[in-house]
Amino acid sequence: MEIDNNKLDTKYLRAKKRVEDIKGYYIHLAVYIAVNTFISVNKVMNDLEDGESIGGALSDFGTYAVWLFWGIGLAMHTFRIFGTNLLMGKEWEERKVKELMDKK
Repeated sequence: MEIDNNKLDTKYLRAKKRVEDIKGYYIHLAVYIAVNTFISVNKVMNDLEDGESIGGALSDFGTYAVWLFWGIGLAMHTFRIFGTNLLMGKEWEERKVKELMDKK
């Protein structure tokens, strides 16, 4: 009986760690969006004040550079948390097989 409790404790600790990792990812994503939106709006506003046209301000690489480089880090975080099979992982395969089997 004690072994079963140890297995349950181990499963619980793994599940709790997984939930904390996913929560951390979503916090990272929210901060990424909020900070980059602020930086981009601020950059565009400064460019407009300096006499740049709206098209020039929006097409400036500097406006989106932080999005790009931080986005690379966010993508790595995404793959670490959800794995490389994010879009078509095992769960998706199982749902698709069940869906196709139900059609016939």
